[in-house]
Amino acid sequence: MFGGLVTAPSNSPHLRKSGSRPVVFDLATGEVENGVEDNFSHSMETNDLKSASTPMSTAAMMPSPILLWRFKVLLFFVWGFSCCKIGWDSVMRMSVDLRDLFLYEAFLYYNPLLLVTLMVWLWGINLWVFSQANVSYAKIFDLDQNHLTHREIWKCATWMTIIVPTSMTAYLYLYSHGEVSLAASQPVLLYCAVVMILIFPFDIFYLSSRYYLLRTLWRIVLPLQAISFSDFFVADILTSMAKVFSDLERSVCRMVHRQVATIAWFEADSVCGSHSLAIPFVLVLPYLFRFFQCLRQYKDTGEKTTLLNALKYSTAVPVIFLSALKYHVFPDRWTNFYRPLWLISGILNSLYSFYWDVTRDWDWSSFTRIFKFSKPHVFSHLLYGRKWVYFWVMGSNLVLRWAWTYKLSAHLRHNYLTVFAVAALEIFRRFQWVFFRVENEWNKMNSKTNIQLSEKDLTEEEEKLLVSNEHNV
Repeated sequence: MFGGLVTAPSNSPHLRKSGSRPVVFDLATGEVENGVEDNFSHSMETNDLKSASTPMSTAAMMPSPILLWRFKVLLFFVWGFSCCKIGWDSVMRMSVDLRDLFLYEAFLYYNPLLLVTLMVWLWGINLWVFSQANVSYAKIFDLDQNHLTHREIWKCATWMTIIVPTSMTAYLYLYSHGEVSLAASQPVLLYCAVVMILIFPFDIFYLSSRYYLLRTLWRIVLPLQAISFSDFFVADILTSMAKVFSDLERSVCRMVHRQVATIAWFEADSVCGSHSLAIPFVLVLPYLFRFFQCLRQYKDTGEKTTLLNALKYSTAVPVIFLSALKYHVFPDRWTNFYRPLWLISGILNSLYSFYWDVTRDWDWSSFTRIFKFSKPHVFSHLLYGRKWVYFWVMGSNLVLRWAWTYKLSAHLRHNYLTVFAVAALEIFRRFQWVFFRVENEWNKMNSKTNIQLSEKDLTEEEEKLLVSNEHNV
């Protein structure tokens, strides 16, 4: 009993591999073969599940988009804090006498690109609102299918936000540590990089959009053809960036004359000084471009309102040149004669421009419809159809028109931080203006389309009546 051979049954668990099914031996029904087939099919199913779980595990290893976005935001704040810390420490290393002069020069070089970056950010918000409100801005501006969306605009603005302050921080750091030649090269390299990106002829960096911008700027400078909506729209935006062009001229002048990171520019009467005659001429250029556009529109359409619009832009010319005269006439002459004329011209320009914005550029019959989004949104709830939006837009537009007169006046531009704030506020005013100007144009296009459709329907009905009358005859 204890010493004989022990034969394990065929269905014993000791004869089975781990994970296999038991095999039941039955000669009458032949269930052994069925058990083997079930075992084979089960192993195949197990392999399929393993192979199917492999991409799922790989996907699980990839970070989520939200996590990546949070990581990018964290890096952005770390970078911003680092730039502020390095810039502040670099400024504090300088003597008190040189500190203000040095910051004034640094703001001169980087102020234009910082304001352009702000404009790009706000333009992205404009495009986002247009897309939410189902406003076909591509149709309004006659854009092709490869036009930039608000996400791509914000991507460009993000890189500009990173590159420009980084270059400014490097400029501050290198100058404060005695590397004057390397510091002077920072704004020069940045400006050269911007020019190269704009004119780069290969199909990278949004070639079609860059070409569209350069072509529009060329049409603005030389209005030898019919003026399109995008032509005078961009020209209007350029009038809000007159200070940018003025600072660009002075920056390029100092780069050409090798006055970057030196005190040679400190003489106000020098070729690149604050009393240079080139400053008022550059400031007035955007208004002259818009003035000649209005004359071209009058030639093409014969509408007298275009002449009144040209008169509006011409009122900015005396504001600019009368202010510049302060540095080229005797003080008594300026105080008793030119200063009152400057005040009168500033009041006239501000009131005329405000009147034109409210009565011509904006359509009050459909005001704030631009904020009627296709889907429920908190911004649409706060802005669409709200009365406070009317009062805010009118009041802020009037106040900032007056502030813009301050920026156009060279003799008032002593504090660079105040001038930068006023220029940024003017860009914000133009950002508000864009909403309602585009809304007005979109309503005009829709009304023209409706009129054309109604005329087409009337023509078809008349043809049907004629056919029916001929049939009766």
